[in-house]
Amino acid sequence: MIPYCSSDSHIERTEKVCRMTIENYRLFTARDIPDLGEKTHVLTGSAWPEFMLQDPLANEYFGRLYVEFPYYQFVLMHPETEEIIALGNSIPLAWDRPAEELPDEGWDWAIAQGFRDREAGLTPTVQCALQVVVKDGWQGNGLSASMVRTMKSIGRRVGLSALIAPVRPNRKCDYPLTPMERYVHWRRDDGLPFDPWMRVHARLGAEVIRPCMRAMYIPGTIADWESWTGMTFPDSGRYVIPKALVPIDIDRDRDQGLYVEPNVWMRHPLNE
Repeated sequence: MIPYCSSDSHIERTEKVCRMTIENYRLFTARDIPDLGEKTHVLTGSAWPEFMLQDPLANEYFGRLYVEFPYYQFVLMHPETEEIIALGNSIPLAWDRPAEELPDEGWDWAIAQGFRDREAGLTPTVQCALQVVVKDGWQGNGLSASMVRTMKSIGRRVGLSALIAPVRPNRKCDYPLTPMERYVHWRRDDGLPFDPWMRVHARLGAEVIRPCMRAMYIPGTIADWESWTGMTFPDSGRYVIPKALVPIDIDRDRDQGLYVEPNVWMRHPLNE
């Protein structure tokens, strides 16, 4: 599963003045680097807890992004060492309905629908963010925000009307028992969102649309979940696991664990 979230664990530091701007790096898309998916596989895998890499739809579609939508997959590379230091993934969609009607299935819907739209020959109207990853050691310099700006510029160049994002709030895992419907309304004294990743988007002009309560659907056997989390689940019930936004449901009679993750739809206009 590849959630739409910045992997920058020090994201709150991005609100400081960035010491290095995006102009200091070299920008490449998968059009420029045909094997970009292979080159960034380890970076993606290291960014997320193991269970987040097990979403069936991600496993079905994600690798195809680099081949079928190469312009929307991009990296920043150090100009001297050619080290890939940040990765962004997105997909175009044919969406002509109000943003308030975006599906509750969020990330899972977006990646599957993008390929369905392509197969149906539909003309894209919006861009949907899928992932931003900043490599360890390069975090805290404002790169997460720069990656969102770059993503927006890609959509703007091809004439899309908006960048939508099923945002995975990166502090929600500290409050797994708080309903997302409440968390999304938490604000700081300055009126900006409490959550740092939501705040990055808000500072860049995005509005909160609503939570998407079934954005990511990750099933597995009990053995799978014990392997992915390093925990033991002796009984059926709900369990809080590290780095999850909500508890998982364990059913020992059915030998099944299920994680249904809520995200938050946010929208950046591109034509204003």
